[in-house]
Amino acid sequence: MTTDQIFAGVGLIAVLAVGSQVLAARLRVPGIIVLLPVGFTAGALTDVVHPDKLLGATFSPLVSLAVAVILYDAGLELDVRRLTGDARRTVVRLIWVGTLVTWPIVALVAAPLLDMSSQAATMLGVVLIVSGPTVVGPLLNFVRPRPGLRRILVWEGSLIDGVGGVLGALVFAALQSGHRVSFGSAATNLLASAGVGVAGGLLGAVVLWLLLRRLGLGEVLGTTAQLAVVIGVAAGCDLLRDDAGLIAAIIMGVAVATLPGLDPLVRRPFFETLVSLIIGVLFVSISATVTPASLRHVVGPTVLLTAVLVLVARPLVVLVSTLGRDLDRRERGFLGWMAPRGIVAASTASTFSAALAAKGIAGAERILPATFVVIVTTVLVYGLTAVPVARRLGVTASRRSRPLLVGGDRWVVDLGLAFRAVGLDTLMWAGDPEQRERIAAAGLELAPGELLATATGEGAELEGITAVLLLTGEDDFNALAATLLHTEEGPEVYRLAERQEGSGVVAPFLSGEVLFPPGLTGEALAGRHRAGAAIEVRPSPSPSLQSGAGPETEPVTEPEPGYELLFTVDAAGRLRPTTNRAAPAPPPAGHVITLGPVSPWPASPDAGSAARPGPAPRRS
Repeated sequence: MTTDQIFAGVGLIAVLAVGSQVLAARLRVPGIIVLLPVGFTAGALTDVVHPDKLLGATFSPLVSLAVAVILYDAGLELDVRRLTGDARRTVVRLIWVGTLVTWPIVALVAAPLLDMSSQAATMLGVVLIVSGPTVVGPLLNFVRPRPGLRRILVWEGSLIDGVGGVLGALVFAALQSGHRVSFGSAATNLLASAGVGVAGGLLGAVVLWLLLRRLGLGEVLGTTAQLAVVIGVAAGCDLLRDDAGLIAAIIMGVAVATLPGLDPLVRRPFFETLVSLIIGVLFVSISATVTPASLRHVVGPTVLLTAVLVLVARPLVVLVSTLGRDLDRRERGFLGWMAPRGIVAASTASTFSAALAAKGIAGAERILPATFVVIVTTVLVYGLTAVPVARRLGVTASRRSRPLLVGGDRWVVDLGLAFRAVGLDTLMWAGDPEQRERIAAAGLELAPGELLATATGEGAELEGITAVLLLTGEDDFNALAATLLHTEEGPEVYRLAERQEGSGVVAPFLSGEVLFPPGLTGEALAGRHRAGAAIEVRPSPSPSLQSGAGPETEPVTEPEPGYELLFTVDAAGRLRPTTNRAAPAPPPAGHVITLGPVSPWPASPDAGSAARPGPAPRRS
């Protein structure tokens, strides 16, 4: 290719990758649903979107290193302290049973359906045992299953990628050499690769701990240090054992997520942006290498192969893996209906297909297009059906709001008690030991671990947090935490207004949703609470009362004089706060939470007021 073609190809791949992800976000669908057809179309219609031609022999190793970065990022979401007991045993079973069951089923079915040799079918079977966090995670964000089910699926999808990558490299080497691989030899090689990967991952985690904790690298250098260490360790492990770098990347991410004090330093917005870009570029690049001609005789047979994977292989794997486990029939059913294929399947197929075809193995040229069809089909099947299946089985997480209150002042604890009084499962976090004791004494649940780990990413998903309310007495802390915690897919984040306009170092200059009517700052609210103003729970009028049936009751459309509307909670348990821009309308058959007028006599400092009922609705 000429220099102009290379520039055009690289630029177009980047634009298509980002543009597809933006479109997917607007359509509220997983990015892969848009990325794969866009990449395939670009490869078919242009002469420049062909990364295998743009990069030549470097394309395959670059794909492998890019996948290592993606798996490291996935590993950062996997805190081993959250995977214990029965869930851990289930994940382990899903991995080894899934490997031993899916691999031969695919090989036996693919050989006659796709007119492949047994060698090519064996390679395809290895490729298709993997799942992947880049597909499972986005689908689960739409489904919102119970935390235990999500935890199992995310761990399975992340760990089996490394196993599949190593097995793929072993089978590929055996097919290239023309020698048969015995079970003992395969097990020995797999353990050797796993050993190299684990050692490399732990070494990389130690290096990152030294760089981020001891040297205190900032956001830019900290992000580039992570990228360099992940690529360096993955490349080094791959030099020792093929595809051991994938295992090293996952182990490194898990170790960094587990080490105390590192989580706030690694989950930086720029690193997440970088991983998102890598995912988009990889999906577009790999799908662009699939030509329309290669799909001509593959689509129909591969759809039948996918049906076997979805309807036979996956249910059988889950049935065997969950025997004797603490999962009910509905949870097993959902696990059996969630096994999409993703980027690791695409990357391994792209790496091995052409090389085996050049070696003269019959049907090897069909490995990549068949994998492409399986990825598209499984993502469409599970993407379109996962939500109704989860609802039908009754395994979706509760839709009731679960707020996380950050702060432990007395009025914040009273607010937590008010949330509990209206049936909200409330979580609280405070850094000060005295405040934590106050929260515990009130019988409210304290969030474990660090704030950022609990309120963002996988932590927020596993805890079921829907909104974070930053209610500390430190304006700058609230403002900075709101900026760090806010993500596109995370919980809603609200903060208190600064004490007075322009006060604080950073608070006046950061955007974000600000709680409560103008003038009701945290300091003002705390002062009124100390003076006897109670945080009260008051019922909203029922629909029958609003429509005129029953007693004549005037709907409460705004607080009575002296009362401030803080929150509303509708009959379904959805929490809506008053912000400095607007106040929510009182919901029918729900509740409102208000701050009452100052009492004529001071309230006792230790008196709780959340359970105190408000005045009855006014009659006309």
